[in-house]
Amino acid sequence: MSLKPSITFAKFSAPRKGTVFVLSAEGEGLAGAASACDPEKVLERAFAAAEFSGKFGALVEVLAPQGSQFDRLVAIGTGKVSELDEHAWMKIGGAIAAALRNAVEVAVVLDLPGLSIGGVEAAAVGAGILMRSYAFDKYKTKKDGNGQSTPKKPAKIVIQTAHPADAKKKFADAEAVVGGVLLARDLVNEPANMLGPVEFAARAGALEALGVKVEILAEKEMRKLGMGSLLGVAQGSPRGARLAVMQWNGGKAKDKPVAFVGKGVTFDTGGNSMKPASSMEDMKGDMGGAAAVLGLMHALAARKAKANVVGIIGLVENAVDGNSQRPGDIVTSMSGQTIEVLNTDAEGRLVLADALWYCHDRFQPQFMIDLATLTGAIMVALGQHHAGLFSNNDELAGRLAEAGQATQERVWRMPLGPDYDKLIDSRNADMKNIGGRYGGAITAAQFLQRFVKDTPWAHLDIAGTAMGAPASEINQSWGSGFGVRLLDRLVHDHYEPTFPK
Repeated sequence: MSLKPSITFAKFSAPRKGTVFVLSAEGEGLAGAASACDPEKVLERAFAAAEFSGKFGALVEVLAPQGSQFDRLVAIGTGKVSELDEHAWMKIGGAIAAALRNAVEVAVVLDLPGLSIGGVEAAAVGAGILMRSYAFDKYKTKKDGNGQSTPKKPAKIVIQTAHPADAKKKFADAEAVVGGVLLARDLVNEPANMLGPVEFAARAGALEALGVKVEILAEKEMRKLGMGSLLGVAQGSPRGARLAVMQWNGGKAKDKPVAFVGKGVTFDTGGNSMKPASSMEDMKGDMGGAAAVLGLMHALAARKAKANVVGIIGLVENAVDGNSQRPGDIVTSMSGQTIEVLNTDAEGRLVLADALWYCHDRFQPQFMIDLATLTGAIMVALGQHHAGLFSNNDELAGRLAEAGQATQERVWRMPLGPDYDKLIDSRNADMKNIGGRYGGAITAAQFLQRFVKDTPWAHLDIAGTAMGAPASEINQSWGSGFGVRLLDRLVHDHYEPTFPK
């Protein structure tokens, strides 16, 4: 895999060598500590030649600058100081990582005119560097297409700031969350021949090293529980099915947990309702919801979150085989409700139905949030910059939207209601698993709502954001890890004690 940079924090001091990054605000230029890195004013001349004004994300680079022993001196534009928020600082970190090249010794001078850059901002820069540095290259044995070899040593990055001790403390939590994001990316990027339900369950089991309690239910246990909906999806694959149940108990013993449930279809052929061959290879990422839940549990445990949290992921492979589920089959879910399976490619909701019911029945959580790469219809509605949000609880929906704005893992609330619900009524069973051509993301959510009872619940359809999402300043990977930062922020802001950590 790509080499992970090491990041430390220190007080301002003039770097002596290596690559140095400074910040330049739009219309205001360099601050004192940054100017000290450029005694010969080479950047001033370079700014004029490049017509650089400090616009956000713009970059000016000088090689072997006069008057210093630096290999490179790089200025990153920050835009207007008044518009900088936590996510903008993360994107600045991403811009720095993109410009690292093969640098080993790196100093980042966080100083801007008229602004006190605190620990939160410095930690966000570090997080952005780590996020952008990620690359899924574990199966590559040769140089890339440009003939460039992977650096032999990871970059050692020292972030200079006015508050290094606070930055170090804040970065510990940020790094834990980034670790969860990168874990989710790894899982989504893995090919299906290397990551089936059993292998995925083993990755969940590895969280025990962080103090997470993990139980893995195999088909025998799920059959005893009556999970006919989930097992019906898995019956055509020789790789079996698993339900991973993860518990992080960081809160008070009497506190009800909050719960997250993920769709983990490790490969989706569509079953007998087979998908077209075009882009079917992308269906290795149809477990993006389960990946996000696993990444979230990693993040919460690694930063020792003061909350009780349950993570449940249903792991299956939807394969084509003589034993595969047929359109028209009727299955009985753990809830006792019967489902007429009219389309075997609408399988994620069948997996989630039993996982949600199990979660509600066993844990009686404060709320349940499920994540799933569920429908192409949500991409038609929202594109790839928002996940679809469906909920039976306005407070929970509002908190998710708020966390989405803070992390820029944005969600957009979609409607639910009885007019949509009746579209999945069946003449032959309690319900059918599809509702017709129109409103496909909504009828899928209506289906899931039948398995949550009165528990506050939200469904996030992340089909457009978890895989193949547009590249950004902090992600160049096909698998984005969407959902980890969003849900960590939700837990942090609303379900942990507010006293300082």
